[in-house]
Amino acid sequence: MIRDVVLAVDGGNSKTDLALVGGDGRVLALARGPLSSPHHIGLDGSIAVLDRLLERALHAARLWPVELPVAVGELLMAGVDFPSEEQALDEALAGRGWARRTIVGNDTFAVLRAGTDRGWGIGIVCGTGINCVGVAPDGRTARFPALGAITGDWGGGYDLGLGALSAAARSEDGRGPATSLERSVPAFFGLETPQGVAEAIHTGKLAMSRVSELAPLVLAEARADGVAAGLVARLADEIVALARASLERLSLNGEAVDVVLGGGVVQAGNGRLLDAITAGLREIAPAATVHATDSPPIVGAALLGLDELGASPEALDRLRSELGEAVRDLDGNGRFGNG
Repeated sequence: MIRDVVLAVDGGNSKTDLALVGGDGRVLALARGPLSSPHHIGLDGSIAVLDRLLERALHAARLWPVELPVAVGELLMAGVDFPSEEQALDEALAGRGWARRTIVGNDTFAVLRAGTDRGWGIGIVCGTGINCVGVAPDGRTARFPALGAITGDWGGGYDLGLGALSAAARSEDGRGPATSLERSVPAFFGLETPQGVAEAIHTGKLAMSRVSELAPLVLAEARADGVAAGLVARLADEIVALARASLERLSLNGEAVDVVLGGGVVQAGNGRLLDAITAGLREIAPAATVHATDSPPIVGAALLGLDELGASPEALDRLRSELGEAVRDLDGNGRFGNG
């Protein structure tokens, strides 16, 4: 059994990060793999991804043959939105013996912890999709199903990209206002017209999921194009709406609460988007502090694991620094340490 070691997982809709971290905050291993959201690949598929990553991490940490269980497993996953889904994943993991104690939850908790040391606040993820969690000082939570249009959601890279493609098509055929997206959207995919993009998606030559890749283009075009600016403004309004609903449900409107923004769309640092979010929140929660975290979600998951161990402030600081650097290294060259 490995004493005082945390197994941390940030399981997303596009990739998965798994880290082994010592109780002193030292990063033992970090491994990255494909998406692991149970919503997309099922419980068995999700656990298979995690199993492979854990084996790689144990090798990298020179803890192979297997030295399990670790002290704490903190598995925060996209696609785990309802209590029934948390229970199903928890039960599926129960027999695997990975950790003495396993905590399963949604990846929004990782974003919140990555962005604040206070233990409470509002965490909003805006990556491929959008989601939010609110945590009150007394531990009460406000959560959202985040299942897309069927639960009233709009936002994230996919919806922003789809909105851009739709606006481009309407500009092309005259149903909507003229927009520079009519040219830039098809050019992004190496095509000539929005209709060409639609045909490529319709015939299966272009995956529909790739519209999420248009999000940075929309943010860039918003500097000079009114239609793109309108899409960015709508996204800001949606983020503010999630924060407002969370604050109201938890009676935190008048509190000096941290509102932490995570995910690739908001972490891109687009001034128009961040300024609109800050202005909108100032109207409803003047004491709130809004910022986009520069720590990746896996850091938040690992910090929560160290919190469970009662780790020292020095260990938490070391973890934040070392694991953040390890992720940047992984982003840069596709590997970390011996893995």
